[in-house]
Amino acid sequence: MATPRPFDAVLCDFDGVIRFHDQTELAELERAAGLAEGATTKVVFAPEVGLPALLGQITVEQWQDAAEAALARQVPPERARALVTAFMKTPTRVDEDVLGLLRRAQAHLPVVLVTNATLDLEDDLAWLGLAHFADEVVSSARVGATKPSLRIYEIAAERAGVPAHRCLFVDDRMENVEAARALGMTAVLFTGVPDLEAALTPLLG
Repeated sequence: MATPRPFDAVLCDFDGVIRFHDQTELAELERAAGLAEGATTKVVFAPEVGLPALLGQITVEQWQDAAEAALARQVPPERARALVTAFMKTPTRVDEDVLGLLRRAQAHLPVVLVTNATLDLEDDLAWLGLAHFADEVVSSARVGATKPSLRIYEIAAERAGVPAHRCLFVDDRMENVEAARALGMTAVLFTGVPDLEAALTPLLG
């Protein structure tokens, strides 16, 4: 008798699990501006600046303008512009090991991306060659809800076509993992490829 599957869909975060950003240049610019490393990111994702972009209420260009204005309270406007531009153009890479595991999982069940993202997500996926990778993509900017709001998890399960308690959810932020668990999902905090390997072992063997 075959062993029952432990779950019927994989819901996976994008940034911090599949895509990673190299902020070396940004950190150098922050030091030159007398700012602590991470100061730009903190401003860019402050709720009053970043949330409208992640909810699809403003464009990335409008988000950049808002971030520059907010950062200009700490540094001269030209430095604020350079810092935010560096943030927006941060070099990225895709973890091929993670993609390989997810592609193996797709042979058995749907894989759905669930991500807090801007209206540019589709362009980003296409640029990375991932436009047709996931079975479904649930972007906060398209559905009007961000993680850890329970609604975005409910939408993802609906798109996968399975009940929430039959979903495996993978994310690199604990608050997002805890929200998934609150809906009855099997949820894993991603700190590296071994976490995903361990989560998928019951499925892949």
